[in-house]
Amino acid sequence: MADAKVIPIGEGGRRARSREEPPVPPPAGHEEAGHEDEGPGAAGEAGGGLDRALARGFAFLRRRLSGAYEIDDFGYDRDLTDEVLMTVLRPVFERYFRVEVRGMENVPAEGGALLVSNHSGTLPWDGLMLQVAVRDHHPADRHLRLLAADLVFQLPVVNELARKAGHTLACAEDAQELLERGELVGVMPEGFKGIGKPFADRYKLQRFGRGGFVATALRAGVPIVPCSIVGAEEIYPMLGNSRVAARLLNLPYFPITPTFPWLGPLGAVPLPTKWTIQLGEPIETKDHPPEAADDPMLMFQLTDQVRETIQHTLYKLLVARRSVFF
Repeated sequence: MADAKVIPIGEGGRRARSREEPPVPPPAGHEEAGHEDEGPGAAGEAGGGLDRALARGFAFLRRRLSGAYEIDDFGYDRDLTDEVLMTVLRPVFERYFRVEVRGMENVPAEGGALLVSNHSGTLPWDGLMLQVAVRDHHPADRHLRLLAADLVFQLPVVNELARKAGHTLACAEDAQELLERGELVGVMPEGFKGIGKPFADRYKLQRFGRGGFVATALRAGVPIVPCSIVGAEEIYPMLGNSRVAARLLNLPYFPITPTFPWLGPLGAVPLPTKWTIQLGEPIETKDHPPEAADDPMLMFQLTDQVRETIQHTLYKLLVARRSVFF
């Protein structure tokens, strides 16, 4: 009997095939039409995938029990994010919203950068999907740190999860420190004005505030990457806003959609729209000195440039879209 060949395991638990090894047959369910190849090889591949998943799970548990993981001073737990949170969000990204990612080459392979995106959808699924897009589609396996509103850190459970996922308060000090450390930082300047706007105003960008994100990028000397997300506006069509309920619950708005609150918890299930995330060419800031952040005219020009780039890209994506769901 020939000696068994040891097959190395590459990054992320994927099997690395040597040059001498013959091509692995496609797994069951992915064969070309008219070909039936569901023999032992396909079953072995499935079993190997389960074995690798179990091995990763046990390795994760060992690290947690032994304390062999790190949490930074913002509360970010990269190990937990990669092995648990991304694992939960990835099926939503790939199979439910079927997100198509374009322009990831515009995100730097190293060093800090500020990703600026439109914000929509009643609940912030767009931020989470952008985080998965960067983690899974950037060739350098980069992570995205999102700036979140104060409300996120006032909610029980959500507060802890947000910190562990790398999110931090949407304040200039935290953002600048992360950028100077060489992190990718994501911000959605529309805030609640964008995520809570009525369905009739879908894909119409709201005000970007006073351009604080531009000042932060200028002081850190990092590029600004405009990001346009299509598909999130339709997951919860917001037909109305109960201001009385919002005041009672201390929320910025209380959405009324075709399914919520009429269907109770089921009404919180988003519609399975088809998403596109387009990352535009970076806008460089390194040619400006840090004190340029105090120039109101420059701040206005750069803020308007970023906003117009995102809005124009949204219109282009909408024109090319075949359907909301396909």
